[in-house]
This record gives sequence, structure tokens and C-alpha cells, in this order.
Amino acid sequence: MFVPEVRTVSIATAAARNLLEVCVDGKPVTVEPGTTVLQACEKAGMQIPRFCYHERLSVAGNCRMCLVEIENVPKPVAACAMPVMRGWNILTDSDKTRKAREGVMEFLLANHPLDCPICDQGGECDLQDQSMQFGSDRSHFTEGKRAVEDKNIGPLIKTIMTRCIQCTRCVRFASEIAGVEDLGTTGRGNDLQIGTYVEKMFMSELFGNVIDICPVGALTSKPYAFTARPWETRKTESVDVLDAVGSNIVVSTRGGEVMRILPRLHEDINEQWISDKTRFAYDGLKRQRLTQPLVKNESGQLVPTSWEDALTRVAGTLQGAEGSSVAAVVGGLVDAEALVSLKDLLNRLNCDNLCTEEKFPMAGAGSDLRSNYLLNTGIAGVEEADVLLL
Repeated sequence: MFVPEVRTVSIATAAARNLLEVCVDGKPVTVEPGTTVLQACEKAGMQIPRFCYHERLSVAGNCRMCLVEIENVPKPVAACAMPVMRGWNILTDSDKTRKAREGVMEFLLANHPLDCPICDQGGECDLQDQSMQFGSDRSHFTEGKRAVEDKNIGPLIKTIMTRCIQCTRCVRFASEIAGVEDLGTTGRGNDLQIGTYVEKMFMSELFGNVIDICPVGALTSKPYAFTARPWETRKTESVDVLDAVGSNIVVSTRGGEVMRILPRLHEDINEQWISDKTRFAYDGLKRQRLTQPLVKNESGQLVPTSWEDALTRVAGTLQGAEGSSVAAVVGGLVDAEALVSLKDLLNRLNCDNLCTEEKFPMAGAGSDLRSNYLLNTGIAGVEEADVLLL
């Protein structure tokens, strides 16, 4: 009877033996084998600067901003790509580490234009923040900066590729998350460029996310260009109604006007991605909207009028109409209370002609049809499901 308990204890003991103990600035941390230096430092509460590293993308290790010193190791190592080893003492704030970061930042800024006052990334730019914290106040470079031709990749994403620091986040996102091989690198060294091999538009409904993962102002939103700064806006957490999963979003507003839609982290639903429809549909709140009632005049033209006049005309028309000649059409986003009120109004007119985009089960009232096919699997479980029923 005690064998399972002994076996459980032995497995836990074996797992504990496999853990590695390292020191981060003298503070001991226990991590699993395969943990990178950057992850060990974050577990110890130390923030390591990075540009190319992203927790949801593969490791590239090409920006070198995350260099840290390891005691008794001759050169700084890239924290995002180096697995820890037992007994290491990681120094995140030593003179060698600070000098390495300062040198890397100087190289990154060698060709970067001074566009901060006119750049849409200003105020939420990783390069700005890390340059202030880890960079120098002067540069050794006196040569001219290189310039790169901008790419035309569609009506939603604005490109200023001279600002690009070749972190390749967008390339890895396109390949690993969006599933399209549209982006890549050409050239080497100082001639390295990121773009499409042949000029084409992005063919993915997720490509707006490269705006969020780009650490500089190389990829920004075209509709949002030159409209607001992040410190001017008020952010409200919400849930998207334009997709079937209920993505978590942040609505950024200024003076009651929606300026942009950003994703909000939710591991079980949308992680930190949103579709382009969710991100850019807010322009429908500003353009081609009916902001006041319109009625037809004698010549058949629609002219603005007051709500009192419009409702009086509607009431007069409904009172003189037969029930069979009246019908109501309702969209799929109308709440249940409004539907009930409209149904009561139609019933008063001896009418049952109500059409909605929603399909209500007419047979088996009260039965939960949806539970028959969910099989206890959430969105996060799709990756591990054996069979998907579409």
C-alpha cells in the first residue's frame, strides 16, 4: 500500500537533484536544466536589456544587448541564448557588463537616425529607454549614417527601415506565429536589410502584431501615424467583440475618441496577439457613421432632422400600418434586453416578423447544445488536442 507514496517521493527527490543552483549577483537561484542565463536572472528579479529576444519567439541572439559577465569566463556571454551551468556566478552589473552594453548600444545607434521627435514609437520605444539607461552620452562615430529604402507592405503598416536595428523579431513572427514566409534578410554586415524579397503585401490577418513587437519605430501603424502620443491617451481594458474567441484588448482613448486598439495579455485566449480586424476596425467609429437622424424630403433626398421629428414620423407610420407589412431586422451584437423590447413593440402591432443574425435553438428549449461538442477543451488546449472538429 505504501509503494506509490515511496515512488512519488523518489521521483520528487530525483527531480530536485536535477535542479541547478546558480548565483545572480551573489543571490542563489535554483533553476531547471536548460534554463537560459536571461531566464535565471529574471527569476532572481534582475531585468536584462534585450532587443531580439521575445519569450514567444525562437532565440536569435543577434542584438547582443543582453551580454552579461560570468565569473571566471573570459568574455561576456549572450544571456538569451546561453544555458546556465551549475555553480555559475552571473554578474549583471559589473564593469565588464556595463562596458559591453554601452559598446553594443553605440553600434546600434551608429546608423540610427535622430527621428525621436517625429517617430510614432516615441514614448514607448525600447531603444529610447535602453539608450538612456545603458548607453553613453557621446559616440566615437563621425562617419555618415546609412539610409535604407522604405518598403511598401500594405495600407496598414508604415515602414521606415532606416530605423531598423535588424533584431529579426518581425521575421520570426511571420514564420513562427503567422505562418507565412513573407519577411527575410538580405545582404550582410552594414548592408543587411529586412524586407520582402519581392515587393508584395503581407498576406496574413495577424501582421498588425509586428507593430507591437518591433522594439523601434521601423514598423508602425499607418492609420495611427501622427495622431497621438502614448502619454496623452487613457487606456481602458476591454474584450474584443469582433472575433469568436473574445480577445483581451486595451482601448486607447483621448478626449472620448478611440485612438487605437492594443492587445492585452491573456495566456488562455489570445496570449498577446490580436487580429488585424480587431486592431484596425476602430476607424469605423469615426468615419461614415450616422450621427443624427435623416428623413426624406418631398424630392426624396435624405436631410438631417431632430430626434423628436424622426420618432414622431416613425410612430405615425407604424400606427397606420398593418402587422403583416411590418418587419424588424437586428444585428448580431444587439443585447438581449433591446431584443425583448423590440419584440414587445412588434407584438403590440400584431407582428411576429423579427429577423436576427443569431440562430436560436427552437427545439429542446433550455437544452445546452454547445456542451455536446466542447469536450472540456479550452482555447489553450487546442495545441495539445488529438482531433479538431471544425
